[in-house]
Amino acid sequence: MAEDSSQNKTLPATPRKIQKAREDGQVARSRDLGHALVVAGTLLALVVAAPLLTAASAELIGAGLRLSPALLTEPQRLGEHLAAMTWLAAGVVLPLGLLAMLLAVAGALLAGGWNFSLKALAPTLEKISPLAGVKRMFSKQQLAETLKASVLALVLGALGTWYLWSRLDEMQQLLALPLPAALAQTGWLVAQGVGLLLLALVAFAIVDVPLQRHLLHERLKMTHHELHQEMKETEGSPELKLQRRIRMRQMSRTHMLSAVAGADLVVMNPTHYAVALKYDERAMAAPRVVAKGADLLALKIRDLAREARVPVLQAPPLARALWAHCELEQEVPAALFGAVAQVLAHVYRLREQLGRGRVGDFDERALPPLAVPPGLDPQQRGGAAGGER
Repeated sequence: MAEDSSQNKTLPATPRKIQKAREDGQVARSRDLGHALVVAGTLLALVVAAPLLTAASAELIGAGLRLSPALLTEPQRLGEHLAAMTWLAAGVVLPLGLLAMLLAVAGALLAGGWNFSLKALAPTLEKISPLAGVKRMFSKQQLAETLKASVLALVLGALGTWYLWSRLDEMQQLLALPLPAALAQTGWLVAQGVGLLLLALVAFAIVDVPLQRHLLHERLKMTHHELHQEMKETEGSPELKLQRRIRMRQMSRTHMLSAVAGADLVVMNPTHYAVALKYDERAMAAPRVVAKGADLLALKIRDLAREARVPVLQAPPLARALWAHCELEQEVPAALFGAVAQVLAHVYRLREQLGRGRVGDFDERALPPLAVPPGLDPQQRGGAAGGER
């Protein structure tokens, strides 16, 4: 399909695709950052350990230039002599090699973090396909890498040529110096040249790290079809989502109805809206809505309240306002504090008069006029077109 072509991959990768790419070994790695760290660390080690390295190099060169007649007549001593020189050279080279290896690993971790995956080593048809190889050769990422490597090689070559040419007289004078002095001067010249090249590597690394991240994000971009398929795999089919929503609504409704028995009162209008309120002055700053419903659900809330002997009051304007402006487990708005406080005071007063902890069947009790702001009553805002509800 044309939609799946790379030209139509315009959507950014989702977190799920990025995580899957990491599992497949696709992370942003900067070779230039690793090269800069290796050169910088090795150069620092050479400067710090210069006296030791100079002495070891002088001893190694001196041992190699000395040729004793006994070594030619006794093969055993010649083998021991070569082994000693090998261990001496290893003592100079191996620590630097180990340091360079550790710095290369550190550079990879700094660019893309720790990511261990064997999937990148698995053989696939795409890796051996000539057509796929040609596509990779002329891909945007490969062209960028080739251009960057070419520019880096030209810059390093130009800097190296200029440095050698400017230090040619000093290098010729090394032939006239004693061996220890010549080694020390050579080390200093090499350190200066490597430091100059290091500046170029650092500059390229500063550009390459964000470039690699950008190229990875471009490579992981998705089409609309891929995004749709991922959402379908993650969230399921529309039918399953609908079933889950229905189950969640049923569970939420069951939980809401179970809270009616613990409410302090229910206000109704008179059969179309019902809102159950609860207030605990020690734990709540204001009364809270624990259940609400309309039509058949309102009647269900009323019946449950009567079974639990929760007061049920007829307060149409307040019931409509609470139903329209309050969500479950939400405190009533400040504009309705006055009206709710009047209802609660009425309930507490009647309880005291009747001398019971819980009383029900408040439907016929007359309530004083409630201070419900007209703007909060949906019936007053919408006019009388819908009739009294």
